[in-house]
Amino acid sequence: MMAMPLNEPRNDDPRKLRALLDKVVNLADDHSLTSVVVGMSGSEGDLIFPEVVDFVGSALRMDDAIFRMTRDRAVLFLADADRARAQEIVERVMEAFAEQFATSESPEVGISYFEVAPGKQDLTLKNILPLLFAPSDDCH
Repeated sequence: MMAMPLNEPRNDDPRKLRALLDKVVNLADDHSLTSVVVGMSGSEGDLIFPEVVDFVGSALRMDDAIFRMTRDRAVLFLADADRARAQEIVERVMEAFAEQFATSESPEVGISYFEVAPGKQDLTLKNILPLLFAPSDDCH
């Protein structure tokens, strides 16, 4: 995996985040499919976390997506998966990263899950992001 130079922008267009959430809500409402929004956070200045995000992005299914908010925060969208399945997917990908890119320290990645089930109304980024990235959670 090629590392992105440090001076390159490492975050996505905010409109993409809103479009991804809209897709998840539409899957729930129009097709009765549960999906999961996953918050991933690294410690400020962690040099490995951006590589973890790149690796996770490369391991996703076609229907899934990752959105890089900042250098140390990302949001992952796992379509047609419940929370238990989402946890299995994330754990498997994180284990694959650790095996493929052995480092002296394992990356500290905080992971939070928010399940979007059919029938949930009024889901907005303003409601979901604080649940994924609580102020006291730098990395858990």
